[in-house]
Amino acid sequence: MAADIATQLAVERLLARYVASIDEDRLEEWPGYFVESCRYQIISSANYEKGLPIGVFFADSRGMLQDRVSALREASVYEAQRYRHLVSSTLILSASDGIVTARSNYMVARIMHDGAMTLFSTGRYLDRISLRGTEPLFEERLVVFDNKRIDTLLAIPL
Repeated sequence: MAADIATQLAVERLLARYVASIDEDRLEEWPGYFVESCRYQIISSANYEKGLPIGVFFADSRGMLQDRVSALREASVYEAQRYRHLVSSTLILSASDGIVTARSNYMVARIMHDGAMTLFSTGRYLDRISLRGTEPLFEERLVVFDNKRIDTLLAIPL
C-alpha cells in the first residue's frame, strides 16, 4: 500500500510541475519533464479512437521539444496569451518494472493579453512515465483533446 501511495504521489507531482511550468510561462522547463527519447503528441479524440496517427503536434525526442520552445521564444509571432490548467486526479492503470501508465482528464482556459478568457481545450492525458531515475519523467504523453478541431493558434504546449 505504501508503494502505491508513493507512486501516486510521484506521478501527480510530475503532472503538477508540468502544468505549472506551462501556466507560469516557464516553457524552458517543459522538455525536462521527458526522457531523451520520448513521444509527445496532441491528437483529436476522433483520430485517436479510429487509430489514425495524424495529430496537430508530434515530437519524438526531448530535442524536438526544446526546438519547439526555441521557436516559440525566438521565431513565432503570436498574440500574447497564457493558459490555466485544471487536471483531475490521476488514475494509475498499471505499474511494472519502473514504468507507470496513467490517465488524467484536463481542462485548459486560455487568457489573452486583453483579458478575454475562453475554455480552450478539454481532454485526457494518456501517459507512460518512467520512475527509474531520480525524478519521474514522461516516456510518452498523448494529449487527446475532445473538440473536433483545435484553434489554429495552438502555440503553447498542452
